[in-house]
Amino acid sequence: MFLSLPTMTVLILLISLAGLFNSASMEENFPQGCTSTASLCFYSLLLSIIIPVYVLTHLWTLMGIKLFRHS
Repeated sequence: MFLSLPTMTVLILLISLAGLFNSASMEENFPQGCTSTASLCFYSLLLSIIIPVYVLTHLWTLMGIKLFRHS
């Protein structure tokens, strides 16, 4: 069973937001401590931004290809 595109979009954004809040709650000095590339917080914030952007771009590209073929 596949999820619809709007459901998948909302689900990915909510999971990313949960990861962002998790990294904010786990790091004791959240804004200043996430600037070093040696910090785990830096990579958790980076992934919470990159993954939804990649997935949404890929999904909307596929939707654009589908719409282009049917027009």
